[in-house]
Amino acid sequence: MPEFIAALSAYAFLQKALIAGLLASIGCGLIGPFVVVKRIAFMAGGIAHAVLGGMGAAIYLGFDPLLGAIIASLVSAVLMGMVRLAWQAQEDTLISALWAVGMAIGLLFIAKTPGYRSDLMGLLFGNILLVPDRALIWMAGLDLLVGATIATFYRPLLALTFDEEFARLRGVPVAAFYLLLLCLVALTAVLLIQVVGLILVIALLTLPAAIAGHYIHSLESMMLIATLLGMLFTSLGLALSFAPDLPAGPTMILLAGAVYILSALFSQWLRNRRARRLTGSGGT
Repeated sequence: MPEFIAALSAYAFLQKALIAGLLASIGCGLIGPFVVVKRIAFMAGGIAHAVLGGMGAAIYLGFDPLLGAIIASLVSAVLMGMVRLAWQAQEDTLISALWAVGMAIGLLFIAKTPGYRSDLMGLLFGNILLVPDRALIWMAGLDLLVGATIATFYRPLLALTFDEEFARLRGVPVAAFYLLLLCLVALTAVLLIQVVGLILVIALLTLPAAIAGHYIHSLESMMLIATLLGMLFTSLGLALSFAPDLPAGPTMILLAGAVYILSALFSQWLRNRRARRLTGSGGT
């Protein structure tokens, strides 16, 4: 750890990596609780993986891969949302198909790009140490957009997340806000691509929020705790991976996964203890 702190003050690429992790944590903290409470992690994973199609097309056409990722993520979010709304009986199969097709399209475009030597491991698993300045600007802009959208439409999104039928009875346009929520998930997935890559996006998106959900049930509190946990996992994961020269993204996910398992065991122990106390007081 002291070695990492000393290097952090000396190397600009580590400073940018730390900033990227913090920016990604903000998006995760804002959207992760919606994904966990609404139980749309599978759909979020499908959106994240379909992003590769847009990145591959952008590379082939000579555009910024992040721009392609944003377009592809929004298109896949709308398509998957419409599938869920219209064909719930076949939802899993159709989303899996879109997931696979998106990745296949991206790989084909990358393979046919003249002179391009793509680091597919970097796209799939991320490389936070190589985050360029323009990516930090994109990430900051997406954080602002996601945060402003949630602040503007917080009440209908809250109603949709906890009780879709109640929201419909209250006159909330459920379909429109459901698609909006998926678009926000899509933008957050793009935030994470530079940090942990496509494969590990869903873990960093859901684990901090799931840990927060073990102890609190207020969505606003979950957002705050999930954001702080995300910052802890990305910063500490970056530090732990530095000295042994390990991939930073997987190190962050392993750290988050370990904390999640410990938290799940501890919260279950607390529930069992509370239940025994209630049973004991009832018996007396």
